[in-house]
Amino acid sequence: MENSEAGPTPGSMAVPQEDVAKTVGHLSESVRLSRHRENRTRSPRRHQKGTKLQRRMGDQEQLSWDTDQWRLPGQREHLESSGSTSEPMEISPKRHIQDPASQRLTWNKPPVNVLVIRKIRDESLVEPFKELCRPLKYIFVNQEKQMMVYVERRVADDAALLKDESFSLIRNQLCTFREGYDDISNCIDLIICLGGDGTLLYASSLFQDSVPPVMAFHLGSLGFLTPFKFESYKTEVAKVFEGNAAITLRSRLKVKVVKDMLQRADQQPHTHETQQQEYNGLLARDHAHSETGKVTLQLQVLNEVVVDRGPSSYLSNVDLYLDGRLITSVQGDGVIVSTPTGSTAYAAAAGASMIHPNVPAIMVTPICPHSLSFRPIVVPAGVELMITLSPDARNTAWVSFDGRKRQEIQYGDCIKITTSCYPVPSICCHDLVYDWFESLAECLHWNVRKRQARLADASDSSDTEN
Repeated sequence: MENSEAGPTPGSMAVPQEDVAKTVGHLSESVRLSRHRENRTRSPRRHQKGTKLQRRMGDQEQLSWDTDQWRLPGQREHLESSGSTSEPMEISPKRHIQDPASQRLTWNKPPVNVLVIRKIRDESLVEPFKELCRPLKYIFVNQEKQMMVYVERRVADDAALLKDESFSLIRNQLCTFREGYDDISNCIDLIICLGGDGTLLYASSLFQDSVPPVMAFHLGSLGFLTPFKFESYKTEVAKVFEGNAAITLRSRLKVKVVKDMLQRADQQPHTHETQQQEYNGLLARDHAHSETGKVTLQLQVLNEVVVDRGPSSYLSNVDLYLDGRLITSVQGDGVIVSTPTGSTAYAAAAGASMIHPNVPAIMVTPICPHSLSFRPIVVPAGVELMITLSPDARNTAWVSFDGRKRQEIQYGDCIKITTSCYPVPSICCHDLVYDWFESLAECLHWNVRKRQARLADASDSSDTEN
């Protein structure tokens, strides 16, 4: 870190048993497979001994953060059953699917280290940034510990802040970091974003493992992911520090870019085993699996992965695999693989449905497909999607991740996408239902039309019987 002050010991998280089922990508523990011969269910794996289990408190579940370690449960539970797969499945009446609206955030220990993300190159946010940092720096968690505020170095070095002598004392006490050089993933208890949706996406990219709770203030252009209004920041921040706030677990995508994983079939002998695999759909379109692939990039993506044709004038032609089987080829401008959070972003502009962020799913949306019947689809969270160039593609493709790290995809390269086990805990202003529909109405003007005039006399209606 650039600042000489050392922050306190980083925190940890405790997740109750009921919240394990809500982690996106999990199979709900409330659903059991009942077979005629044998009923057997494996309990969810616990990936870290720091995870604590708490019982249900009243009608609401507490998602507790303990400031010692950070870790969320694994990607999904695995259910085992014996007997023929053709036997009927029954849903056990002994358990029920938990309501995501009951997710609440409570602090086992008060948050000590707060990360403030501010939109860069926006002078209108300088004053709100200073107004927020002043009270944060003077908050004492107890008699021995004081709140530590982390900011990006280029934010602290802003010319407007350097000119303000009254802010110099607080500025010198800020802990600064540089993206790509300093790792702050293990020492942050709470994130506060000032700006638009891009600030939350940027905050997500800083944490490639577990993400602290995020409180986002709407100071940008759209603000679909930023439910809080800055005018009432003192009251809202105080409520979050006190705990018992509603929270939404926004799933992310785990993405790998593998170079030279697939080779053209004409470079390898065409054996009987290869022919049988192609017949089963595991290998198709003259592609053969190779173990020489090298992972060149691995990211956690909050909104979407976009594969497009780039600067070429030809249609893009990529193959889409699901769990190793060829599903279809995409011929058009490209394809979008998005989370439910990203369903209201680029995917919505491309004609996809909008999905609530608590729905465990992955969306596949074609961009201007050269087909009248290619509709967007939704697949279960946890499956592995793989995108490669088709053998007969006329040009390469380009890929970007939440609008960043754009790069070219050549023949033999592939993109592997699945549900990440590290969601983004987004703090709600009201609750996860009201916040989402309010964003649909205010940001996208969902279902806005002129109201139909009321009939003055019911007898005027043509379908009214005398």
